[in-house]
Amino acid sequence: MATLRLLAPLSGQIWPIERIPDPVFAQKMVGDGISIDPVDAVLMAPCDGEVMTLHAAGHAVTLRTAEGAEVLMHIGIDTVALKGQGFTAKVKVGDRVQTGTPLIEFDLDFIATHARSVLTQVVIANSDRVERWEKASGSVVAGRDLLLTLELHAAAEGGEGSDAAPVTSEAILIPNASGLHARPAAVIANVAKSFHGTAIRLQVGDRQANARSVTSIMALEVARGDKVHVIASGEKADAAVARLSEVLAQGSGDESSAPAPAPASVSASAPAEASRRKSEDPDVLLGVTASPGLAVGEVFQVKHTEIAVAEEGDGVDDERRHLSAAIETAKGQLGAIRAQLHAKSDAAKAAIFAAHEELVSDPDLLEIAESAISKGKSAAFAWRAAVNTHANRLAALRNELLAQRANDVRDVGRRVLALLTGAELPRLEYPQNAILIAEDLTPSDTASLDRTRVMGFCTVRGGATSHVAILARSLGLPALAGTEPAVLDVPNGTAAILDAGKGTLRLHPGAEEITRIRAAQDRAELKREEDQAHAHEPAITQDGHRIEVAANIGGLKDAKKIAGLGGEGVGLLRSEFLFMERADAPTEDQQYESYRAIIEAVGTDGPVIIRTLDVGGDKPLSYLPIPKEDNPFLGERGVRVGLDRPELLRTQLRAILRAAPAGKRVSVMFPMIATLGELREVKAIMAEEAERLGLPTIPTGIMVEVPAAAVMAAQFAREADFFSIGTNDLTQYTLAMDRGHPKLAPKVDGLNPAVLQLIALTVQGAHGEDRFVGICGGLASDPHAVPILIGLGVDELSVSLPSIPAVKAQIRSLNLEECRVLAQKALAAGSPEEVRALVGDPDERPAPPRGANPSAAPLACEPTLAVH
Repeated sequence: MATLRLLAPLSGQIWPIERIPDPVFAQKMVGDGISIDPVDAVLMAPCDGEVMTLHAAGHAVTLRTAEGAEVLMHIGIDTVALKGQGFTAKVKVGDRVQTGTPLIEFDLDFIATHARSVLTQVVIANSDRVERWEKASGSVVAGRDLLLTLELHAAAEGGEGSDAAPVTSEAILIPNASGLHARPAAVIANVAKSFHGTAIRLQVGDRQANARSVTSIMALEVARGDKVHVIASGEKADAAVARLSEVLAQGSGDESSAPAPAPASVSASAPAEASRRKSEDPDVLLGVTASPGLAVGEVFQVKHTEIAVAEEGDGVDDERRHLSAAIETAKGQLGAIRAQLHAKSDAAKAAIFAAHEELVSDPDLLEIAESAISKGKSAAFAWRAAVNTHANRLAALRNELLAQRANDVRDVGRRVLALLTGAELPRLEYPQNAILIAEDLTPSDTASLDRTRVMGFCTVRGGATSHVAILARSLGLPALAGTEPAVLDVPNGTAAILDAGKGTLRLHPGAEEITRIRAAQDRAELKREEDQAHAHEPAITQDGHRIEVAANIGGLKDAKKIAGLGGEGVGLLRSEFLFMERADAPTEDQQYESYRAIIEAVGTDGPVIIRTLDVGGDKPLSYLPIPKEDNPFLGERGVRVGLDRPELLRTQLRAILRAAPAGKRVSVMFPMIATLGELREVKAIMAEEAERLGLPTIPTGIMVEVPAAAVMAAQFAREADFFSIGTNDLTQYTLAMDRGHPKLAPKVDGLNPAVLQLIALTVQGAHGEDRFVGICGGLASDPHAVPILIGLGVDELSVSLPSIPAVKAQIRSLNLEECRVLAQKALAAGSPEEVRALVGDPDERPAPPRGANPSAAPLACEPTLAVH
């Protein structure tokens, strides 16, 4: 046993650490100790020792004594937010100091007026070493009076004794596309909480955050590619660092979904308020597209009533119990919502409310609330103050994605506040044909909207990356965010047209305009019903040329819908669905079962084309970090990822080969092929795996997304069994314009004659070797593009599920020879606008004759296909 005596580092009144308004210290998460309400402004060394840590904000320092004790001194509560202002460090890490040495000078008046408290904590971070405590009471004088007398037992030799220095991880490169926003932060905090008695921090540069706090992590503003260190002290420090390092390196469970692009004139990376446009027409209000679509209706203003709270409490203990009970109830409610969404296979929505579960018990929120409760405030008053403080802090961040999470804090805050006060959160009732207007809607509001009454909504706050926008897109609900504030003054009942695709809300439209738009919507609905009624008829032009219309799908749920919509197979199975929202890669058997189920669900003689994993660039995987690249779209993505990590590719190919039954048209397709060497390498890998399994190989195709593949189509056609043109990537690579760029996106048009020339080259090279050519990009379902693609000789159009009936109906209205003439004119055009003008209005096409049996018509110009 060793005895250690600590003198008071400050003069002032002593407080038991259990009573201070800071749950992290009061619950002894950092360690046991004592607190001082100081009357002087120089923190002195309470004993001899070495400076282990000195926080970059200057408010905290840790000494390690000869006996192995770690003495942490933390000046004030929430003083890290001062970012060093008011503090002057007199030592540096590694300095050896003696009792009474000045460690930190601080401005007592400044801190008292800018922080929640100046209470200064003196704790033993490795408290498990302390066998017996003697704590002073009353008041103490710095450098004279004993504060703590400790008897320390020896640490277990060679073990994970907490007398060791804090454990620090290697630098971890953050792979998350959007950094550590709400959902990954919630995962990190949840893991950190499982290591009881261990202090865990994340460090980026000279900034640190409590790893148990979602808001603290988010406030670090960690971006993709940033280097993060995990620092832990306590008996489980090694295990904590290892586990947190693994979680961070694997993406912290992030789903890595890309937000919808903002309109061309608004920067997607700047906050909506900062980039807000202003219309010159008083009847046209502008905003940011949160969810595309067109709606006609009447304005209905949504205003949340303020929940009244009493300021004074009924006793500290009672108010703490009230708050704890309300938080547990709220967590139960959020868990129920999450479970319901999981039951509906809606993982994206469920993840939002899983993050809310973590936010509602965030230690930084509790810290502020506890501080106010300890001063006699009611739990409701304290909680409301905590929520407002944290929401405002997030809203002020430079990172738009993180700033928009302030709305999530307000949402969970309102839920708990209602439970504390007994107030009912009213389920909002809306009139028919409502276009909702609000300063902001919460995720809870949006998830419960009645789609039969609500046509769309506009909010003043928020942006395309908010959780409200994500929910709106999942509901198919037109929505604007960052709308001009004048929208809040529009009276209820005002007629309006919400064109979310263009980012406008038009007020007081004329009766003729409303009639015209509603008539167009009615015609579109009638046409949709008509197209669906004939969806199972083959897509044969009026002069007898058949085009295969298949589906782009992302899983089993989509596969089951193909037959009902008239789809003739799968032109593109995006296998990424198996790899996303996971902590690690799926096994061979897991992939095999999924592919087999999809092939069985399709249940037709049509093709099932499985694209191998296509990640990188704009589609990262949390557990497959790719080093930060200056030009990610020109770097490691598509097939390059598989070739760089061949075991990942081999596992997937084995699963596909095993799942392909004899007699079915199952093929494999490789993304982003740019060179013949890449094609030969992946074909060799597949041949090796087929031989090991004792199975035949299957047809092998390539995605034509890189101009090089189109230009060399004739050479590729000698070695590839088929081609599928990904027009989205082909267009952006041809034009050197990112299709998600806020200013350039409108110019990224697949009907640009340069892109059409590459499609024509691909078809020419492929048909020269009797190879099949499909289109699986967005151009395949563009009504202006369909006749041109057919005229260029494309054999198959693979489109989104809802587009299948309409595309088949359009094909039945066309004439192949006319399409060929049109295609040649398009190739000679000078711009995509000229091409679209050549096609005219696709909705005015003549309807094919009904009653005839198109499948009995002779097939003109049917290509001879070697495979597929």
